[in-house]
Order: sequence, then C-alpha cells, then structure tokens
Amino acid sequence: MTVIPSGRPARRRASRAAAVVVAILTALALVTPAGALADTPTPSPTPTPPIPAGTTAFTLTPISNGVVRPGDPLVVSLTLQNETLTPTAPVTATLALGRTALADRTALTAWLDGEEAGVTTQAVATAAMESVPSGSSRVASARVESDDPVLKGLAPGVYPLRATYGTPSGTVTSTSAMVVPPTDGDEVGIGVVVPITADPTTRGLLTADELTELTAPGGALTAQLDGVEGTAAILAVDPAIPAAIRVLGSSAPETATAWLERLEELPNSRFALQFGDADVVPQLESGLARPLAPTSLSAYMQPADFVPVPESDSDSDSGSAPPPQATPTPTPTEPVDPEAPVYPTLPELLDIGAGSRTAVYWPVAGTAGPAVVESLGGIRIDDQSSLTLLSSTSTAAGRAGDTVPAHGRAGDADLLVYDADVSDALAAASGLEEPPLRGAALAEATAYLAFATAESGGAPLLVNLGRNPDRSRVALGTTIGAATSAPDVTPFTLGGLANSAVSAVEIEDAPEETVRTDVASALLQDEGELARFATILDDTSLLTGPQRAEILQLLSTGWLADDAGWTAAISDHRAATEATLDSVGLVPTSEINLFGSNVGLRFWVRNDLPYPVNLVLYVTPDNLRLNVQRANPLVAAAGSNSRVEVPVEARVGNGEVTLELQLRSRASVAIGDPESVDVNVRAEWESFGLAALGVVVGGLLLLGVVRTVLRLRARRRGVDAAADGAVGEGSGRAGGESGDAAADGAVGETSADAAADGRAARDPEETS
Repeated sequence: MTVIPSGRPARRRASRAAAVVVAILTALALVTPAGALADTPTPSPTPTPPIPAGTTAFTLTPISNGVVRPGDPLVVSLTLQNETLTPTAPVTATLALGRTALADRTALTAWLDGEEAGVTTQAVATAAMESVPSGSSRVASARVESDDPVLKGLAPGVYPLRATYGTPSGTVTSTSAMVVPPTDGDEVGIGVVVPITADPTTRGLLTADELTELTAPGGALTAQLDGVEGTAAILAVDPAIPAAIRVLGSSAPETATAWLERLEELPNSRFALQFGDADVVPQLESGLARPLAPTSLSAYMQPADFVPVPESDSDSDSGSAPPPQATPTPTPTEPVDPEAPVYPTLPELLDIGAGSRTAVYWPVAGTAGPAVVESLGGIRIDDQSSLTLLSSTSTAAGRAGDTVPAHGRAGDADLLVYDADVSDALAAASGLEEPPLRGAALAEATAYLAFATAESGGAPLLVNLGRNPDRSRVALGTTIGAATSAPDVTPFTLGGLANSAVSAVEIEDAPEETVRTDVASALLQDEGELARFATILDDTSLLTGPQRAEILQLLSTGWLADDAGWTAAISDHRAATEATLDSVGLVPTSEINLFGSNVGLRFWVRNDLPYPVNLVLYVTPDNLRLNVQRANPLVAAAGSNSRVEVPVEARVGNGEVTLELQLRSRASVAIGDPESVDVNVRAEWESFGLAALGVVVGGLLLLGVVRTVLRLRARRRGVDAAADGAVGEGSGRAGGESGDAAADGAVGETSADAAADGRAARDPEETS
C-alpha cells in the first residue's frame, strides 16, 4: 500500500497509485510528437515511474502475497521513497494487525482506501527505517513469528494490516491485508487472460523495422511471450501482429519469424482480439451491426517475397531410392508457373495459432451497456456463438459488491465476466518493476480473490491483467503465477470457462462514448467515399484494404491513455484520405480556339497514385455548335499525367461553346472535381480559307500558263525570223547584181526613214 503525504496523514490504495502513474504518462504524452508515439514502439518495459516530485511514498507489502498459513510467520517489507530535495529523518515504523477478519470485499475496499471505522488493530512489530536520501528509496522489514500469540487461533479469512510512522506534520499510514486460507477449502477454477499486443500505431500494420525491435531479445513482444511461457494464461492475441509478420513473406525479420513460431507452439488456450485491439463499443454505437474486420491485406505484400523456393537437387537425391510403386494416372490440370507468387489468404494471415476460439469480444471496462451486449451476443461466426468479456462492475451484482461467476448470460448474450477488483490489482502489479511495490498490489489481488473464491459457490472465476504492452517478463510471469497459485484456485482454460455452468446476469447502463463514436462515424464515412473512389482500380482492395486496417488501428484501445496523440493521429489520417481522394483529376485546360470541322481536342489527366487507373472522361457541350464524343475511356498511367483525345465535329456557324468535363470510374463514380473549358468555334473559316487558297493557286496557275504561251510565241517568232533571213540570202545569190542593187536601195530607204524619225524625236515642234 503506497501513501503520499501532503501535510497530514494520507492513505491510498496501490491501484490508485497506479492511476497517478497513468496520469504522469499521459502528461508526458502530451508533449511528445504524435508520430513518435505511433511509429516507435517501446522495445523494453517501461520502468516504474517515480512518485511526484516533492513527495514521499510509504508502502506496506506482506511477503508471499499476504498469504499466511497456520504455522507460517508474518513477514512484511516497508518501502519509503523520497522525491523531496532533502533526506528523510530516521523513523521507527509500527506494524499493526487486526484479529477480526474483514466481512467482505466492500469492507476490504474501504480499509485499503484508509477508512478505519469499525476496525480494531494492535501493534505486533516495529522496524527501524534509516534516513532516505533525496531521489532514492529504502526498504525495511518487520516480522511476527509463527508462535506469536497474535497469529495463533486466527480463523480463515482476510485480516487488516497497517503500518505507520510519525512525522512533524502527522502520521503516515499504509494499509494492506493478510490472508489466512482455509485448510480444507474446495478449489475454484480461475482463468487469467493476458493480452498479447503492441503499442498503438497509425499504420495498418507494423513495419519490418518495428517488428525487428519488438521481437528482439528484450523487445516488448518477446517479453510478453517470455512472461506467459510455462503458465496457464489465456492469451488474447492481436491478430494484426502475426499478420504484419506474414505479409512480409521471405523478407520478414528472422527474429519476427521465430517469435511467430514460438507463439504458435505455445499450448495456451487463446482467442483473437479485434484487429489492432480496436474498441468495439464506438463501432456499434456508430450504427454498425457488428464490429469491423479486415477486408484485405494484399496491398502490403510484394510478389518477390512469395515466390516458392524450389527444392534442392541434393534433397531429392539424398538417401536410397524408394522402391517403385504403381503410379495412378494423373488427372490433367492446367500448368502452374513455378515462379508465380503464392499469396496467403486473409484467414491464414490473421491466424493466431491452433486451438483459438473465434467470435470473442472484449469491450473496455465500463463502456458496454445493455444495447452493446445484446448486439455482440447476436453475432455468430463459423456457426459459433459469440462470447463477450465484461467487467463485473458492468453487472448489477458486481456493482453491488458481490462476486460474479465467470460464465454468465444476459438475454441471448453469452458472457465471460471478469472480477474487476482482482483484475485491477493484477494489472497494477504487472506494470511494476520493483518487487516490494509489485508485492503490495499482489497482496491486494490475493485478498480480493480470497473473497471471490469463498463467494463463487464453486463456479469458476475470470480475471485479466489489463492491456499493457510494455511489461517485463518478470513482472508478467510473477503476476500470472500469483493469480494461478493463490489459495484454493486451479487454472482453467477458455474452453473450460465457456462450458461451465451459466448464471443469469443483469447488465447495468454505461455512459455513451460520444467522442469516440463520432470519430468512428467520421472514419466510416471517409471509408465509404474511398471505397467508391477505389472503383478506378482493377483491384479495389489496394486502397480499401489499408484503409480498413488503419481505421481499426486508430480505434485501438491503446490510444485511450493518449488523447492528444490520438487526436493528432485521427487528423493526419483524415487528411491523408482527402489527399488520396484528390490524387486523380483533370489538369485545368485554358481556352481553346477551334479552326476546322473535324478535329480532336486534347485534355490531360493527373494520376498521383502508384497504380494505373481506369477512367472515363465525359464531355458535355452547352450548345449544338459542337458534336462531341461524350464518353472517352482511358487508362491513366501511375504517377504521371496522361493525355486523352476527344473527337469533335463543328457544325454550321461560329461562336463560343463551353464543354463540361467530368472524370468517372467505370462504375460511374465521379472522380475529382468537374472542369469547364471554353471553345471558340470558327468552323466557316476553313471554307473561306480553302476558297482563298484556291483562287491564289488558280491565279498562279493561270499566270504560269500565260507566261508559258508568251515564251513559246516569242520563241516561235525568233525561229520564223531566222528562216526568212536564210531565204533572202539565197535569193540574192541567185539574182546576181540586180539583187544586190535592190537590197542596197532598200537599206538606203530604211536609213533615211530612221534619220527622219530621229529628228522628229529631237524637235517635236519642228516636226509638227
């Protein structure tokens, strides 16, 4: 029992001290980046946090978990922790024992809370406690021998213990209890549930690096298996952990593969938690008929990691050849590619080992009301009815302080009810590293368990160690051992509890988880939008599978201790979903001038996904100037911009046309925002241009013809003139001198005419 004084005597149960620890961890989480919390699992158990600065803590711990059988001495340890700035003064502590057994668990709770009314004790031993330096702790012990009269004659029961010491500011007190077990009591079955989980994450599955760290020697997952190995604990396994290992195939870390083989070989009975240990209550309160389950994990698998390894020739040739046997005629089958990857199925990925029971749900304590229990009770998986683990405080009998047997039924809902008082003390003990502090919590658990076994009527009981992935193997194993070796109990398996006698229970109302329910509703709405968007893929599970896995991880119960980190993780996830929904769309297009009647308009589609997508571009004009091909299928390449050409035909008339563009999947789901493009249609300019071009070409052709004709005529005249000259020369030679004289006369005449023309040109007036 730990006490933190503040100017006057103070008393507090060890479980409440654990609540202070949780508060400290939460405060630390508020200043830690969300990504660090989500992405970096703690490889080693978290050490016992110090008490608040400026305080001291005094803890009474009975040895042997408080069990004192007839003939045994009473031995206790007294621990004083000092977180003040000065050493404590030496003190003498007094141990007192009440010889009247506490009446019931309600009286035990009151005593541990420091309510001493009606309880009489007597001093039985003292212990000298030395000065404790600042920031340190010291342990002293006190002992009452077995032959001391104070121990003789004690009947079986739970007896109050108290240790005190005086200070100038008052008396410091720590309380606990001692259990005297019956010598002839009947054994009662007990099941101890131990979760096998990892720290919460924002991704759908743990990465290879995280698995390497968690499954290494000293890693958190390794410590959990170390703690449960050799015990009769019932394992509650998060199936996301084996799935994270199996999706890596041949590239899985060796330590992770060995860890998985070890988990599968453990003989413990077990059941699967929801994927990621998701909280079932907000899912049902958001309107779901049953809790979510993974849909596909194929997006996390790489083909190269699942190619079958061929058997070596040496294996086939080793040893002597077997005797020949008659071989039946094989049935013809389709050839199988030996290098084709062979992927495990989803059930194979999620398998947690042989002997596991399906359809088991474990809501967070105090959150499941009648409606949730009824919904869970109506679920059947593989023809097996569901089992719901419920806190005893969620039942009317448990809330009244009575013991509730493990196997219960509320209406048609089958329940496994765990004892809240015992479970809280065990959970606190399993998270403490210092043996004296852990022993104080174990003594509380043993005292509550003594009342439970006496009041159960012989029916088996159920307890659990709480959800805490960061426990040491020593603390975990010690706590399990304390529960299963308590007086008058015998370990039970999950099947033994489920097949035990059933008692009717009444479920108490529980407050609605409004915040977490609202978040679950928002995540489910986003998932629906992404599922419609995913119809652009040949395999929609490449997007929907990781989305479902991430939603379940974000609803993990592990986030309950880190509200700030959870809020940031939800915000980041929703932003990532929006980015995915915006990863495919039309590239904006500027105004288009269309010259011609039959052309193709080009548009561009952006695809930021790592997968090719199937799309249809729908184009709708706002008037009849353009005749457009409305539906235009295309495949947009991964991580690039792809072009799509839309055939159009301009009709008679010019003007402006606005084209409405919308991408859709082949399932007619709108993808991205619509776009509009203005097109200036100038279809008649084509006719005018052709006519003008024809005129120009025709004119050029005509000019060429004319020039050709003129050249031919000129060339012909030159030929004729040459021919005439040749004829004249021949005649002169034939006519003799008379011809020459005539020629000379003609020349003289011509020269006289030319001279006259020259004079006329020089003197027009004279000429006139």
